[in-house]
Amino acid sequence: MAEERFLQMEDLSKTYPGVKALDKINMEIRAGEVHALVGENGAGKSTLIKILAGAEIPDPGGRILIDGEPVSFAHPLEALRRRIAVTYQDLSLFPNLSVVENITISRKIEEGARHIDWREMRSTAQDALAKLDLDIDLTTRLSDLSLANQQLVAIARALVHDARLLILDEPTSSLSAEEVNALFRVISTLKAQGMSILFISHKLDEVFAISDRITVLRDGQHVGTYLREELDEEKLISLMVGRKIRFMQYEKRSVGKPLLEVKHLHKKGNFADISFTLHQGEILGLTGLVGAGRTEVAQAIFGRIIPDSGQIYLRGKEMKITSTTQAVQAGIAYIPESRQTQGLFLGKTLADNLSVTRLDSLANQFGIIRIDLLKDYVGKWIQRLSIRPPYPKMLIDQFSGGNQQKAILAKWLAYEPTVLIVDEPTNGIDVGAKSEIHQLLRELADQGIGIIMISSELPEVLAVCDRILVMRRGRVAAEFPKDDATQEKIMNAAILGGDARQDVS
Repeated sequence: MAEERFLQMEDLSKTYPGVKALDKINMEIRAGEVHALVGENGAGKSTLIKILAGAEIPDPGGRILIDGEPVSFAHPLEALRRRIAVTYQDLSLFPNLSVVENITISRKIEEGARHIDWREMRSTAQDALAKLDLDIDLTTRLSDLSLANQQLVAIARALVHDARLLILDEPTSSLSAEEVNALFRVISTLKAQGMSILFISHKLDEVFAISDRITVLRDGQHVGTYLREELDEEKLISLMVGRKIRFMQYEKRSVGKPLLEVKHLHKKGNFADISFTLHQGEILGLTGLVGAGRTEVAQAIFGRIIPDSGQIYLRGKEMKITSTTQAVQAGIAYIPESRQTQGLFLGKTLADNLSVTRLDSLANQFGIIRIDLLKDYVGKWIQRLSIRPPYPKMLIDQFSGGNQQKAILAKWLAYEPTVLIVDEPTNGIDVGAKSEIHQLLRELADQGIGIIMISSELPEVLAVCDRILVMRRGRVAAEFPKDDATQEKIMNAAILGGDARQDVS
């Protein structure tokens, strides 16, 4: 690994009103290394990325140096011109545009081009894809590609700027194991070409698999930078959170009467012959590979997808759910996988997001919101779910992923649902917040709510769920009671399938 320093940060700080997001960060990124950046949500990772990308300006007194020369970025284009490119978790691509347009558009903006030379654009895009050894049709609309290929298009876009530092923010959050391996091969190729990679992820197994060095942030401060060989997972978690945290292994409990019954649910192209029962007070895990149809089944129960055939029963009564409004009125709540695009009202406050589903109960007879009722209502949910910091007027965008997830939970729990569906409830949040979410789900189950938890993280599924369904290619491939489930059995069912379900007593 090259020892040459590409980028240095000296006493880098960032202060927002009432919050010290970064406090005198000192770290370096070497040429040709994969440098992992880890920490709990709220540790300062996103702020650091934004500063390096030119989207935020650091406090006075800190410096960024490239090849020993001080630089400053007042705009993302200035960072691009210094050959720093960022691929954000939400990709920041244009789904309605073609692959060639997505790869080259930022370069055209940087150049201030007034005319489009399509031949040049195709040549530029093709060269970028060739560097990644990819064969993707340049005319394809981006939205028609898989998430994995969209991720690679975002990386190709960085290459047209001849980037020396590529920042990957949670790049594997929506990828299957096979797609993650393909991405890692691309990263290794870029590293061999001398590019530096700053890799941000909550998935510690991936951090150990791909990184050369690991920097830990905690509460906006630089805890340390370590060679990968100097750490193991337990030590790294301890450095991140200041304490030891493991997934608590919850005991299997007795559950109540059948609550939700799904019988022979079918939707062409999505899933087929889905049947299962959810009991009162039960957490039913729904797992399998990405693309197995898990989310589509959940959306059919919630009325976002209308199945072609099959029945859904709630408390023994057949339900004809053709809209999300009907599902909510029946007592079914659904928390989607994507907080940013489907779960939150970005640009609004915590109070706005907590109260949006119950504004009717907070208004007077003239439809005007009563401030006293709103304050009490918001304060109750902040306290009940331990949302931190407890600032109702703070923009929801500024909260950590774990606290954003709590806000979404509060919004739907206010409806007092009978059935709660949570899709990847801890995706992109840190280990400490994961433990809090797990504990909260178990408490809700103890209150009699039936919970369907969709998750790709097998340790999470095994720790939290009372029973586990494994989906493969749109069908239920296996069913395991908690006591009989292992990662090996689940993966075997997810990859190879099974002729029949396991017997469940």
